[in-house]
Amino acid sequence: MVDDLSPLEPPAPLPVADGLFSLAPEAAHLNHGSYGAVPVPVQRVQERLRVEHELDPDGFFADLPDRIAGARTRIAAELGTDPGRLALVANVTEAVAIALDTVPLAPGDRILVTDHGYGAVNQAAARKAAETGAELVVAPVPLDAADEESVREAVLAAVDGRTAVAVLDRISSLTARTVAAPRLVAELRERGVTTVVDGAHAPGMLPAPVDPNADFWFGNLHKWAFAPRATGVLAVRPEWTARVRPLALSWEHHRGFPACVEWRGTCDYTPWLAAPAGFELLRGLGREAVAGHNAALAGYGQRVLVERAGLRPLPASPGVWMRTVRLPAGRFDTEAQTRALLAELWRRYAIRATGRPGPDGGGLLRVSAQLYNRAAEYERLADALVELFKE
Repeated sequence: MVDDLSPLEPPAPLPVADGLFSLAPEAAHLNHGSYGAVPVPVQRVQERLRVEHELDPDGFFADLPDRIAGARTRIAAELGTDPGRLALVANVTEAVAIALDTVPLAPGDRILVTDHGYGAVNQAAARKAAETGAELVVAPVPLDAADEESVREAVLAAVDGRTAVAVLDRISSLTARTVAAPRLVAELRERGVTTVVDGAHAPGMLPAPVDPNADFWFGNLHKWAFAPRATGVLAVRPEWTARVRPLALSWEHHRGFPACVEWRGTCDYTPWLAAPAGFELLRGLGREAVAGHNAALAGYGQRVLVERAGLRPLPASPGVWMRTVRLPAGRFDTEAQTRALLAELWRRYAIRATGRPGPDGGGLLRVSAQLYNRAAEYERLADALVELFKE
């Protein structure tokens, strides 16, 4: 059975979204959660910035630090946080490296992650543990944990007096579950644990996504906030800002955080300058309408995969625009097997989705929902899977 959050009927498409994206019309792009898709109006803003850049590169770079600060201020307002504690970065992979390089660790300390964590982020935590003599602790979170309380209990069960840092997902990438809910982050803070929250999927999807209790919080804007790639943000609590260690020293290092993190010399900063246009577009479309549509469509997509393809659903978190199902046991349990399945979905059916082995070793498949998606695309995916499973 599909949980109560999955609708029997798909939501009606939002007419205001017609013509907003330039995706290939023959493809069913059900993987917005990985790389996003930049709306045409935002593409045009970035293109104008690129033209401006090439007309006078010297002048463009001369004014750039102030323009980046202006973009950051507008983005911070959209995220409901202080621009003085926010830095623009390329993505969460860069942000977690900065956060972990800032936090002092000693032999015997423990870095806590979960088995739902994003692979690159957990790898960064593992490398930091190896470099400092700390111990990496992986908290198992049951795939079928039905609510945030079950997740909270699983995480707290792995915390002890040696736990120095917890690196947790706000919304897990593959399993599309809420992990670092505000209550859990607050409790970890009370226990003296430094919290590093991976909010990759939160901006644009969740209202007020930046958790003020998180010591370090980061998210991507190119997924659900309609920004060009690569645009991310790193939010740091005030007591940490003076200690932040950027990945490279720059001419803005003397200005401290956030300028010392943002400036990296001769790079393409047009995605950052165009990012506020993505938020403006989202606001103009009606954030609540977009959220309602996408959450309902993701739920419908999961229901179709369950009822039409016979797959088992993972529990859904309210308000999340992605859903995950289990693939048949024994056939898609390795990275190579899931990659081969995804390749066949694209080669034979022009369908994009994502998947890989889950925490328990079984294969998982995740679908996303965005304004350009239609109910028939999830039905197409389900029918394609039925055919592939027969082979």
